[in-house]
Amino acid sequence: MTNKISRFLFMLALFSALAINAAAQAGTPLVKVIVSPDHKEWAYKVNETAKFTVQIMQYGNLLDNVTVDYETGPEALPDVKKESVVLKNGKTEFTGTMKVPGFYRVRVWAVVDGRRYEGLATAAFEPEKIQPTVKDTADFDAFWTKAIEDARKINLDPKITLMPERCTSDVNVYHISFQNDAFSSRIYGILAVPKKPGKYAAILKVPGAGIRPYSGDVRLASAGFITLEIGIHGIPVNLDPQVYMDLNGGSLAGYWSIRLNDKNTHYYKRVYTGCVRAVDFIYTLAEFNGADIAVTGGSQGGALTIITTALDNRIKFAAAIYPALCDATGYLNKRAGGWPHYFKNTEPKPGELETISYYDVVNFARRVKVPGYYTWGFNDLTCPPTSMYSAYNVITAPKELHLFLETGHWTFPEQAEMLSNWLVKMLKGQ
Repeated sequence: MTNKISRFLFMLALFSALAINAAAQAGTPLVKVIVSPDHKEWAYKVNETAKFTVQIMQYGNLLDNVTVDYETGPEALPDVKKESVVLKNGKTEFTGTMKVPGFYRVRVWAVVDGRRYEGLATAAFEPEKIQPTVKDTADFDAFWTKAIEDARKINLDPKITLMPERCTSDVNVYHISFQNDAFSSRIYGILAVPKKPGKYAAILKVPGAGIRPYSGDVRLASAGFITLEIGIHGIPVNLDPQVYMDLNGGSLAGYWSIRLNDKNTHYYKRVYTGCVRAVDFIYTLAEFNGADIAVTGGSQGGALTIITTALDNRIKFAAAIYPALCDATGYLNKRAGGWPHYFKNTEPKPGELETISYYDVVNFARRVKVPGYYTWGFNDLTCPPTSMYSAYNVITAPKELHLFLETGHWTFPEQAEMLSNWLVKMLKGQ
């Protein structure tokens, strides 16, 4: 590993640690609700009983006569809910089990001086045996091959504008756009390129859910990589934040469900083709080495990581954090489905189940052929681990799963550092 890369990894870890420490100091709750499974790895056999110890603590001591609300049962579908239970010594226990592979969760809220404090833990019951509920479809490959071919009939028409205020001594930063699947249907992003002449590997960063500006990844670029961070909504990614707030509450509210009843016009169709066209764009760059591209992202970005890898055989490595959009039909089979929880509270409308089969991450995961790095925790309320394992378990390519058990829809700095180190190692061939 070169000295430059070593310095970069050190600084990345340092910055992450400082940021998380500052956030922790500012955001540590006064009252802590600690839920502890009795197995250190939170792992159990099917039909085994998991024991959970709950402690309500303040200043390192148990709180007497504290009132709690709680729910227990399979993740996302608890079968026991109780309110206003008084714990005389601030401590209690629960037990739970699963008859099939899956996850059992205990979630507790302590009510102290009118404030609610939450704690939870989720026990895994043979998750490596979880299988998806979403159905594959016979013409899946033909559908997406045609979608990409049709998109590529549109001239890429790349536009690149230097952003001098964001450039550094060794990295140029650009606001870029290119056409996607229709005339004037563009994808926008932030491109960061090392200034030193040479040919570089590239990292495509795909976004989590929402509508927001982006700043690009200058730190990875300074370590000797081209980085391209894209948005998916067809608008510039350097606008006033109010623009994104207005779109989020207006025309793009709930965009993930737009035309869900039509596989040919569903909102995510242009998103998925746009990720492939982002790879097309990278191939137009003179600084690209013409061979090595990795893709990474979290949540919706974790989903797009798997999707892009399956659709584009030019991707060499994938690194996904708590992928969304996995096994949406789980809720129709009495278990958790992935974000955005399409069928948790409503029955499918005509056409929606057919559309889901073309867009669910599970069916892309079946088609991944390159090494992948995956990471998540068991306490994720946004992307239930059952849904993520549904996709992970059908991947037959080389894969690594790095679990950080207590994380929800967030990551430890060590977790982010490990993922970055893996990307650097793979792209540098080390």
